[in-house]
Amino acid sequence: MQIYLARNNQQAGPYTLEQLNQMLANQQVLLTDLAWHQGMTEWKALGELTQGKLIYQPEGYVAPETPATPVYQAPQNTNESSTDHLRARSSQNVAAKKELASIPSRILAKIVDLLLWLPATFILTAFFTPEQETQFAQLNQEFMNVMLSSDADPALAQQLQTQMFDMFSQQAWIATAIYLVIMLAIQAFLIAKSGQSIGKKLTKIKIVDAETGEKTSLMRAFTIRSVFFIFLNIIFMPLSTIIDWAFGLGQKRQTVHDKLAKTQVVKQ
Repeated sequence: MQIYLARNNQQAGPYTLEQLNQMLANQQVLLTDLAWHQGMTEWKALGELTQGKLIYQPEGYVAPETPATPVYQAPQNTNESSTDHLRARSSQNVAAKKELASIPSRILAKIVDLLLWLPATFILTAFFTPEQETQFAQLNQEFMNVMLSSDADPALAQQLQTQMFDMFSQQAWIATAIYLVIMLAIQAFLIAKSGQSIGKKLTKIKIVDAETGEKTSLMRAFTIRSVFFIFLNIIFMPLSTIIDWAFGLGQKRQTVHDKLAKTQVVKQ
């Protein structure tokens, strides 16, 4: 069987059935790619032929007496081109096969990832002398008492906080920065490789493209979802966090940072 493929108005092939299935398994071709072989009357999306699976097993194939190699032509401009229609149907088939991650699993993954940043706070105090540790503990206790007081004095709270920050040495800030950079690099590497942060690996969920269900780029999965949104949280905390997770309760379970990156979180 000779199979032809087309993507972005470019035709390739022919390939054997075995070659096609091998490329599907290695994700060298997508379920949204168009395909044609002898016995078909029109081009169709691979996802439609395979019913969303990563293997094509045609049934009842009968080769015509006078086979001809088709020439792929881009569809005419219409309200919805045939290619877009087939691509959309294939995307729906793929999405149907992906089970969305539960809210508890996503929250647990987020908690695990946040806990990984806690050592940074201990690094800051690791350079203290015993006297500085005692002084810092006293300042911290005073700060907490002010914050929990019914008539809290913002000016006093700011003064105590400034005193605590001033106690951190330059070496402590450098060591903390190095730790944060290393953690960011590790998380970025894991997300680029499998769409999973450390927390998501432990909870067996992953980030995918919201339309195709496939692995997405590092820019969308990490830079937009995590780094960019961290800055938004710093500026608009806690309102941004509340709104973000409120969106996650919807049918598609897409938080605001999912919508910005056009991603979804699904079970592994």
